[in-house]
Amino acid sequence: MKNTIIYVLSTVAVIGGLVWIARPDKGAPTDPTAAVISTLAAPENQYDFGTISMANGKVSKIFTVSNSSAEPVTLEKIYTSCMCTEASLILNGQKFGPYGMPGHGLVPKVNRALNAGQTAEIEVVFDPNAHGPAGVGPIERIVFVEEKGRQPLELEIKAMVTP
Repeated sequence: MKNTIIYVLSTVAVIGGLVWIARPDKGAPTDPTAAVISTLAAPENQYDFGTISMANGKVSKIFTVSNSSAEPVTLEKIYTSCMCTEASLILNGQKFGPYGMPGHGLVPKVNRALNAGQTAEIEVVFDPNAHGPAGVGPIERIVFVEEKGRQPLELEIKAMVTP
């Protein structure tokens, strides 16, 4: 009986300690909308491929993004909302990536500077075959372009996938 009480108290103490360690940082904003708005801008941040066929394979779209601030920014991460979509950064004629969905392999940091007023391209590639025969119908996918301490820029693609 005494061992059971000690075991229960120890378990409660460990769980309490884990909760204490995992508590939110008091210095961090609690409102997720309080993050600073992105200095990245895209004249077009949505694209609809219309109807696409699985038989025709992958489709791609290039989005232009620019640094709308007066200072250089560092593109920290690029990632996608689904494993069927990849994104690459094209900067100064060099291609970096592809970057995919977190949780489906390592998504490395980009860590590339974009000077004030400078533009870059984000190439988005969607594979309609990635989900197999169950992947027919309407899709919406998002590519997130993050700079440190700011809300990510979101680039969205849509399509109607047919066999």
